[in-house]
Amino acid sequence: MARGALAFQQQQRRRWISLCLLLFFFDHVDVARCFYLPGVAPQDFQLGDELKVKVNKLTSTKTQLPYSYYSLPYCPPEKIVDSAENLGEVLRGDRIENSPYVFKMREPQMCNVLCRVTLNAKTAKAFKEKIDDEYRVNMILDNLPLVVPIRRPDQENSIVYQHGFHLGLRGQYAGSKEEKHFIHNHLTFTVKIHKDPVTELSRIVGFEVRPFSVRHVYDGQWNEKTRLKTCDPHAKTLVTNSETPQEVENKKEIIFTYDVNFEESDVKWASRWDTYLLMADDQIHWFSIVNSLMIVLFLSGMVAMIMLRTLYRDISKYNQLETQEEAQEETGWKLVHGDVFRPPSNPDLLCVYAGTGVQFFGMIVVTMMFAVLGFLSPSNRGGLMTAMLLLWVFMGLFAGYFAARLYKMFKGAEWKKIALKTAFLFPATVFVIFFILNAVIWGQRSSGAVPFGTMFALVFLWFGISVPLVFVGSYVGFRKPAIEDPVKTNKIPRQIPEQAWYMNPVFSILIGGILPFGAVFIELFFILTSIWLQQFYYIFGFLFIVFLILIVTCAEITIVLCYFQLCSEDYLWWWRSYLTSGSSAVYLFLYAAFYFFTKLEITKPVSGMLYFGYMLIASYAFFVLTGTIGFYACFWFTRLIYSSVKID
Repeated sequence: MARGALAFQQQQRRRWISLCLLLFFFDHVDVARCFYLPGVAPQDFQLGDELKVKVNKLTSTKTQLPYSYYSLPYCPPEKIVDSAENLGEVLRGDRIENSPYVFKMREPQMCNVLCRVTLNAKTAKAFKEKIDDEYRVNMILDNLPLVVPIRRPDQENSIVYQHGFHLGLRGQYAGSKEEKHFIHNHLTFTVKIHKDPVTELSRIVGFEVRPFSVRHVYDGQWNEKTRLKTCDPHAKTLVTNSETPQEVENKKEIIFTYDVNFEESDVKWASRWDTYLLMADDQIHWFSIVNSLMIVLFLSGMVAMIMLRTLYRDISKYNQLETQEEAQEETGWKLVHGDVFRPPSNPDLLCVYAGTGVQFFGMIVVTMMFAVLGFLSPSNRGGLMTAMLLLWVFMGLFAGYFAARLYKMFKGAEWKKIALKTAFLFPATVFVIFFILNAVIWGQRSSGAVPFGTMFALVFLWFGISVPLVFVGSYVGFRKPAIEDPVKTNKIPRQIPEQAWYMNPVFSILIGGILPFGAVFIELFFILTSIWLQQFYYIFGFLFIVFLILIVTCAEITIVLCYFQLCSEDYLWWWRSYLTSGSSAVYLFLYAAFYFFTKLEITKPVSGMLYFGYMLIASYAFFVLTGTIGFYACFWFTRLIYSSVKID
């Protein structure tokens, strides 16, 4: 192995060993077959080796509708071949295909003519519409996405990398007020390589481009041997600007050309993704995140101290009461001990949502673990979404188990009914919204529309794997002994006294959602930016910390409000505990609306419908997750305090 790759190989060996151990412990096989993860193993190239450029979807932050590269009349290869795509890539709208761009390692090329295209009214209109919507062209070389380096005027020696290059631009000729459309038809590629001094092998560590719009000129009739006057390496005429741009109009001819340069870099292959993952103003962002986390941690510590001191005093006082008359004179949470574990209204629905929340919780925890360990690198396109989908399906086992356990505690007898509701309520709601949005995307002829085959695969994962696992989990959970209440429930419900205005259920629930939302809203900005502005998100370490803070915050705010509610002799805590932390989803959706109107430039109704449709699904999922955390925290809390006091 080359010396230049020694450090990287040591790093990969550790990751490889970790994967072996995971396979060994989870598969229980005598021999675990270990392998490098997709996109992780480096590829070495010799001088003159062929480098094949692939094209990906056309993307726009203004429309959020991806399109296939060859939906426009670009130069096609002899045969268009689709690359094999995983489930996550298809759902993201990726359409990776081969292209006529072919490089040779460390062999620069100048003024290569790709093809000549004559526009008609239809193709000219298609190009103009995409230019108006600011579409970007995405390409891939050796699994690295194409970027455009842009110098920041406010900072010296600071370069920002934009993913893909603009298809074209709008402008005016000097002395004219009429706005024209111009296409970027000349691309100057720069392939950055890290060369090993011993073996002379090279690895690709960067893929950049500078796009230009040039109206190429030539003499005579066009043929394969025609030499361009505007781009001729023999005459040392190279394209360095867009002073004579190529206009997009009916019957105009466009000649597509490109240059390729190779540049040696000190960046090692293991660090080649760093430029893609660096965030602008990262110090300010990190400071904001840490500041937010410290505030939430401080509040959580204060809440925990208050709760511990207050509860300790209450329990000690109740246990010291000697006579029944003294107990009757007391007011507070002990007085509702005969009603606090009375089953709530709509207990079946609560069981379903609690089970679904556990399913979400398990999916997120396992996904976070793999992401933090580096197994879900951006180099493995679609890996994160694929992992989340598969984990969601297999976590159906836990959804059924926890839903059935809770259902049996509420004296339920029909476990199959609760299993069926758990398997269908949340997924069916999401699937209906997703199907409607997909139909809208399909109507726009976008590559973001999920094909029929993929839709069938999703339905199979749901009905073929998830539903049976939910039933298995429910069967196991229902066979377990019922959870015993720490105190007996009275036959006649106790009358709830009139509550103070600040203990009103709606007010209390909405107040309870503020703190959990405050724990995540800064990180939420980065996540929304990565999704809707097509940027990479790869700070899973901080995201995992924020997730832990979210769990603690949801649990503590729910426990505090539940304690105040019980002290007010209101024992209807089941649903309120779920809705208290779950109401943070309301603030998430409101923040998403704020982000839409302040950060995005979406103008088309269809694109707005897609944004709010997907954010509605995300908010619904966040409601189920946070609501379940709050509910189980309150469930544990009430059982703890009522099992700690002497009940006559």
